[in-house]
Order: sequence, then structure tokens, then C-alpha cells
Amino acid sequence: MSVETTHINENPPPSRSQIFVWTLFDFANTAFYVLILTVGYPLYFKEVVAKGNQNGDFLWGLAFSISMLIVAFISPILGAVADYSAGKKRFLLIFTAICIVATSGLFFITESMIVWGIFLLIMANIGFEAGLVFYDSFLPEITTPRSYGRVSGYGFAMGYIGSLVTLAVAYPLFIKGFSSENIINIRYSFLLAAGFFFVFSIPLFLFLKEKSKRVNQKFSFIKVGIQRIKATFKEFEKHKNVGKFLLSYFIYIDGINTIIIFSSIFARESLQLEIIDIVIFFAMVQTSAIAGSVIFGILADHFGQKKTLTATLILWLGIVVVAYFVTGKILFYVVGILAGIALGSSQSTSRSLMSTITPIEKKTEFFGFYSFFGKASAIVGPLIFGYISSQMNQRIAIISVGVLILVGLMLLQRVIEEKATQEILSPNNL
Repeated sequence: MSVETTHINENPPPSRSQIFVWTLFDFANTAFYVLILTVGYPLYFKEVVAKGNQNGDFLWGLAFSISMLIVAFISPILGAVADYSAGKKRFLLIFTAICIVATSGLFFITESMIVWGIFLLIMANIGFEAGLVFYDSFLPEITTPRSYGRVSGYGFAMGYIGSLVTLAVAYPLFIKGFSSENIINIRYSFLLAAGFFFVFSIPLFLFLKEKSKRVNQKFSFIKVGIQRIKATFKEFEKHKNVGKFLLSYFIYIDGINTIIIFSSIFARESLQLEIIDIVIFFAMVQTSAIAGSVIFGILADHFGQKKTLTATLILWLGIVVVAYFVTGKILFYVVGILAGIALGSSQSTSRSLMSTITPIEKKTEFFGFYSFFGKASAIVGPLIFGYISSQMNQRIAIISVGVLILVGLMLLQRVIEEKATQEILSPNNL
């Protein structure tokens, strides 16, 4: 496939409206995140689709891992091609559409449709995760290096607000749990996730301006993408610091991702909580995550991204230890509040640290690798947790998560946080 374009580089200054439109996409896509990956569909898959299958945890982990394996391999190519062709918004639109259509299809999945249930989840998550490659790469275009931390935090905070709104709207659908007459309502929550994502993603595609330069020549998307990837691997010798961070990120984000996708299943099976209790739990997680993403984003800009991220990972280790011993609902809610704070901070600070240490001319391409390492890491953790859980129990499986976070924390200490260019901030940059 080839394309011929001619485009003049246009770089108007960043504005509050552009930042708002960008963060609104976080508001939109977390409907998929919270209803399909964490609350509704994981429990529906275990209790309805894979009902009676003792390998349910493993199948859920396998589905998620397959989707992340596919995304891991296409992310660097997509990032490199978008950097070359200025096609970030176009590719974001394509993958957003894939996610929305596949998520809508989950409504039609019923008992014993394991293969189709896994297939649609894989397609939906590919659309969701691959789209984030292009969404994340807009961060350097809408603000200045000195404000990466806080603007990244604004994005995640908006996402958590979106999660709260989604849970509030979906709450009546979950009140009666998995009773036979309420199964249809739980399936309606999948349509709600797709519709929410669709409606609130529209402003980005209409109003966000893409700042990039196209060259007047024909090129093959795949050929150029592969060439850029090869060149980037060679240049890692020049950018060893980025490589060190990506290795650390690869390991600790694996543990965090595993916690996210198995948390509702753990609450349901190990703690015997009702689905409505789990909805309340995730509402508490999202509420505390808002504070975590904003407050820690500001702290990161003042004290440094690395120090803030280190503190966050230490908090995650404490959460894992408490989760191993937790038996009651109240203490589990306390764990949820702490996990929300840690989640908001770790996600936003990781993204802003990556922006800080990455050369400006390689932003999109290196964000492709950032996505690659994040997605590739999510292949291993869920498989390990799912296997250990199926063969032994979920509490023992939690230990594997703690080991991953600890190793990632240790490797993070080798990363040198390079100072961002000190620019005078104007109101438009905030």
C-alpha cells in the first residue's frame, strides 16, 4: 500500500481547548476499559460463557495475552509509519472503530460460545491498545516538555472520571447480579461501553489538530515502517537510557496489567463478593485514581518523574502484600483506594517520563516501542497468573505479580532522568 501526500508543516501553539479535546478521548475509551476489561465482561466470561470450565482463569488470561501479542508486534510499525506519514489521527480512527464494533458484538455472546467470546475480546482489545499508540504520541504536540507530567495526569484523570460516569450509568444493570432474568442487562452493558466510546471520541477526530510534516513522495507503509524500526534498533546504542527505561517498564507494567484484568475475578471467587460490590469497589478505585493521576502528575513535574514513579511502585508492592492476606470486603475496599492512587500515578508518570527522555524527532516512533514493551509485557503476566490460579489458587498467583513489580522497580533505578527543556509557561500551555 502506498500514498502520495504534500503537506506544509503547521505548528500553532498548544491551547487549552486542544488539551481538553485530547483528554476527552481518555474519558471515552475508559468505558471499554472498565466494563469490558475489569468489571462486566470478565465476570460474564467466567460465569456464563465459560461456565463450569475449570480453566476459566487460564482462558481469560490467554485471550488477553493473544491480543497483546498481536498489538506488541504491530505497534512499532504503526508508530514508525505514523511518525513518517503524519497519519496518527487516521490510524487512531481505524483502531477505535475496530474496538467499538467488536465490543458491540460481545452483546451476542452467550453460554458456551467460548471461541467467539475470546475472538471478539481479542479484536476489541487490539483496537483499543493499538489506538493508544497514536493517542499517546499526541502528548508532545499539545503541550511543552515542562508540562508533560501534569497534562498526562489530566488525561488519566479525565479517563477516571469517564470510568465513574460509566459505572454510574451501568449500575442499575448490575444490581440483580447474575440471576437468569438479569443476564440480558449485563449484556446491555457491553453495548453501553461501545456507545460511550463512540460518542465521546468524536470531538478528537473533529477538532484535534495534527502537527506534523509530510514529504512529497510515494512510499509503502509496511516497507517504510520496517525500515524505520530497523534504524531505531540500531540507534538504541545512542539511546541506551530509553532502552533501560523500556526494560523496567516492560516488567513492572506486566504486574500492574495483571492486577487490573484479574481483580474482579479475584474479588468474585476468592472473596465471594457480589457483582454490585465489585462495581462499588471499582468506583472507589477510579475515584482515588483521579487524585493519584493529578496530584502525582504535579509532584512529578516538581520532584522528577523517576522519583515519583519509584514511590508509586513501592506503593504497589505494599498493595500486593495486603491483597495476599485480605479476607473481608472492608479491607478489600481499602486496598482498592490505594490501588487507584497507585494506578493513576504509575500510568501518567510512566507516560510523562517516556516523553521526557525521548528525543523530540523520535517521539512517535519511540512511543511505538513504549507501546510495544507495554503490550508485550502483558503477554506473560496474565498467562502466569491464569495458569497458577487454575492449578493452585489465586492467592499464590498474586505472589508472581509482586515479583514482577519488584524487579521492574530495581531496574528503574538504572534510568537517568534527563532534564526537559526549560520553557517559559504561558496560560495556553496549561
